[in-house]
Amino acid sequence: MPAAKRGEGRGKRGQRRRPAPASIAAAPAVASPVPGLSREQLLDLYYWMRLTRTLEERLVALYRQTKVVGGLFRSLGQEADSVGSAYALERRDILSPLIRNLGSMLVKGATPLEILRQYMAKADSPTRGRELNIHFGDTDRGFIGQISPLGDMVPVMAGVTLSFKMRREDRVGLVYVGDGATSTGAFHEGINFAAVQRCPLVVIVENNGYAYSTPTNRQTAARQFVDKALGYGVPGESADGNDVLAVYDVTKRAVDRARRGQGVTLIELTTYRRKGHAEHDNQSYVPPGEIERWERENDPITRYHDRLTSELGFDAAEIEATDDRVRRVVDEATDEAERSGAPEALDALVGVYADPAVQPPLWFREGAAGVVDVHERPEGWGTYSAPASDTV
Repeated sequence: MPAAKRGEGRGKRGQRRRPAPASIAAAPAVASPVPGLSREQLLDLYYWMRLTRTLEERLVALYRQTKVVGGLFRSLGQEADSVGSAYALERRDILSPLIRNLGSMLVKGATPLEILRQYMAKADSPTRGRELNIHFGDTDRGFIGQISPLGDMVPVMAGVTLSFKMRREDRVGLVYVGDGATSTGAFHEGINFAAVQRCPLVVIVENNGYAYSTPTNRQTAARQFVDKALGYGVPGESADGNDVLAVYDVTKRAVDRARRGQGVTLIELTTYRRKGHAEHDNQSYVPPGEIERWERENDPITRYHDRLTSELGFDAAEIEATDDRVRRVVDEATDEAERSGAPEALDALVGVYADPAVQPPLWFREGAAGVVDVHERPEGWGTYSAPASDTV
């Protein structure tokens, strides 16, 4: 886990992107500043990105064995924006992830075992098999479970960070939205409210080129999402979302600004989603060669790996040791998750009805049998045997 206090970034601002065409081009590999991070922390960033990708690859294997219940959402190609931004927070801060922000949850303390059990709907998963993928939260560790409607977590996090301000707590909130979510009313209302109230909130727009299957330039006329900050009267910055150090640097500035009481910052991270909306999506809407080009020229883990070994003084043995550690962690978590049992039907009531925690089926009808028999299923439904009527 990252240290409770990290050095402040001192580099230049992240690069702005050009207007996105229907087929978004790969962002140039612009060298980013090295923020005030220790050697251990620099390697930490690689570990969290590699863990994110390896864990998702394991989930794909389980999905194809029908061991994952429901949909599987990947962040392939976007690991740097989740990891770098979450790493800029402190332990006391709160973030709200989306379905492609698994890396941010791992940085904040979620474990691979929890993630695997959650996707596999196990009885000992964080939601006891009642919810899937990463729809769970833990405020003690600093992440809030998402809700699915796009943009809705912005007003939720506006409220969370307003509570920080009202209680005079030295805490910051961070919320992720996709490029498509910026066209929703919830996004507008949430960021506008947070801006007016000067809430300590960082809003990250992950511009990965597509809102599900809709290219960016088909759902907004804005040249770049960072320009939207002007309409809300808040600072806006953009950065290369596939450069983990640039992401950390731009987020750290925004977090420091919020902690000083200077309110909201909107950050645009330009990245690319190399998998579909979910594992079932075949990406037929993507122009030929686009995915392969991003993989070949702008993979965030490959870029950071090369920089670690070429510029930052890490040798191949250190990188390989980190890779081995990741494989061991994921293998052990998978074995343990597979040993977990499925939930019982009545587990659905645990934590919902407090006293008693578990009830017999149809407990709410106790003492009301007469009412149920007479009124619940009229004779006209024809779905059960009822006494013959004396009238036609």
